[in-house]
Amino acid sequence: MTGSPPQGGPHSGLAAVSTALLAMSRRLEVRDVLRTIVASARELLDAEYAALGVPDDHGGFAQFVVDGVSAEQWRSIGPLPRQHGILAAMLHEGGPERLADVRKDPRFEGWPEAHPEMSDFLGMPVRDGEETLGALFLANKRPGPDGGRGFTDEDQRLLSLLAQHAAIALTNARLYERSRELTIAEERSRLAHELHDAVSQKLFSLRLTAQAAAALVDRDPARAKDELHQVAVLAAEAADELRAAVTELRPAALDDDGLVATLRTHVQVLDRAHTARVTFASEGVRALPAAQEEAVLRVAQEALHNALRHSEGDRVEVTLARTSAGGAVLTVVDSGKGFDPRTVRRAGRHLGLVSMRDRAGGVGGRLAVHSAPGRGTTIEMEVPGG
Repeated sequence: MTGSPPQGGPHSGLAAVSTALLAMSRRLEVRDVLRTIVASARELLDAEYAALGVPDDHGGFAQFVVDGVSAEQWRSIGPLPRQHGILAAMLHEGGPERLADVRKDPRFEGWPEAHPEMSDFLGMPVRDGEETLGALFLANKRPGPDGGRGFTDEDQRLLSLLAQHAAIALTNARLYERSRELTIAEERSRLAHELHDAVSQKLFSLRLTAQAAAALVDRDPARAKDELHQVAVLAAEAADELRAAVTELRPAALDDDGLVATLRTHVQVLDRAHTARVTFASEGVRALPAAQEEAVLRVAQEALHNALRHSEGDRVEVTLARTSAGGAVLTVVDSGKGFDPRTVRRAGRHLGLVSMRDRAGGVGGRLAVHSAPGRGTTIEMEVPGG
């Protein structure tokens, strides 16, 4: 007797795996790959929750991505888990874990109060040869058409296949990020040498010419005037060299990936590096002229630096939205101690606000600062479209 395979059978499962693998292969950033792996695994095995932890060398996790948990709930859960219990078994013993009820396992050590309740559990290490890249696990499989619960042998087989390809995607993403870091470092080193050589020569000539002019002021005013004219020429040339160098220092990632992707990556790096939660969201933003994109990125970097260094807040939110006229609005909001902008101006401490306003004005935009003691700070920059 022939017919179509039942829904949820091996053929439909393999088709879902194929879809998941294609989704992973399209991602190049490590964080995006991790999210795609987790979302694909949860959808593939029809589970309520999925997570993937990438271990660090200190008994914790360098990255931990979840799917099925709201952002508010995730914040309420608290610090990232440590490498203990069943997670440690997957990382250090290198084998799968399938449990009917994770809470009854002798290795289970409980979870924070805000953590969702989990019962059936399926975990799989993500390995590249002998190296364990991470621990991927799912919990609470939804009931099937027959009412059955719990993960099956077929689920474990599919997750194993997904984990093997996830290791490839994650390794490729790491190599991509590393190669880009090296390229950027090499380019900046080259530009630094060029800047040093070109500007140093100009400044040396400028100094000698100024000294000659000073020596001639009294005994030969006409020649002194000529030398001062040459000083002005050399100063203009030095300024041109500096402007050219600054133009070349436009972030490589901005040229390659665009403003939204570059800003998202920058925020992700800061989120991992600081105790404060740093988030990014964008809405309908289209490509802007190069000068405007760089200005927005530089203002965002300065505002984030201020928020993380000075505000003492536990949350910084970055948003980038499209305006009705086709431009963009950048907003950086922190939950910190805030300040009185008038007091800062009187004290001569500008916290980079002058340079941020200059950058906004230089591309036809505007910058607004809203802050008060105890109420955090909001930096808003709007730039027109192309």
